[in-house]
Amino acid sequence: MKIKRILVSQPEPAAGKSPFFDLAEKNNLKIDFRPFIHVEGIPAKEFRKTRTQILDHTAVIFTSRTAIDHFFRICEETRVTVPDSLKYFCISEATAFYLQKYIVYRKRKIFVGSGRFNDLVDLMKKHKEENYLFPLSDIHKPEMPQSLEKAKLKFTKAILYKTVSSDLSDLKDVNYDLLVFYSPSGIKSLMQNFPDFEQNDTRIATFGPATAKAVEDAGLRLDVNAPIPEAPSMTMAIDRYIKMNKGEK
Repeated sequence: MKIKRILVSQPEPAAGKSPFFDLAEKNNLKIDFRPFIHVEGIPAKEFRKTRTQILDHTAVIFTSRTAIDHFFRICEETRVTVPDSLKYFCISEATAFYLQKYIVYRKRKIFVGSGRFNDLVDLMKKHKEENYLFPLSDIHKPEMPQSLEKAKLKFTKAILYKTVSSDLSDLKDVNYDLLVFYSPSGIKSLMQNFPDFEQNDTRIATFGPATAKAVEDAGLRLDVNAPIPEAPSMTMAIDRYIKMNKGEK
């Protein structure tokens, strides 16, 4: 079957500019966006049960804006006043600048990495005397805390938010030719929302080896895989697939 309708399991791009819009125009496609997963904060009551004392720490590690939002949320909900002396170690400039939403940026000690977690760890090694708090999602890369352990840094993991499946019941009778996924959590959401899902002629596209494996583990067929040398982006991989299957009706 020819691909005419695509569902991307992510929020619609806010800027109005996306390679998906160019793909749609080029191939006369109808592309919809719908997040299959969303983030929910861990309630303060649940956080208290971990006995994690925020004020016992002298520095905090941020790898995303979401982590920043939930750190300050949990501080507010547990009535913790964040001290001016707290140091912030951010994975990138964009993450660091986001702190301005909550603190007076120029008056705080903020350390910024290059975008790679290992580079941030190297920076933190120069501050081994700190006691770090590491806000995380319930689903996170285990390599990150492992890197901190290997560097012999003193830190506490703080699970402040979790990734949960969104309610997709309104899509029950909507048919798409191609479903696009970027995380194993998206595949999990698909199967939770539609336990009787039968793939049949529906194509599935994934980004990254972990998501591809999740498709396989769910007993589904993977049709489009990215990144590959010929198609380093998802839209390029889909465009390539459409070209290779132009003869389909």
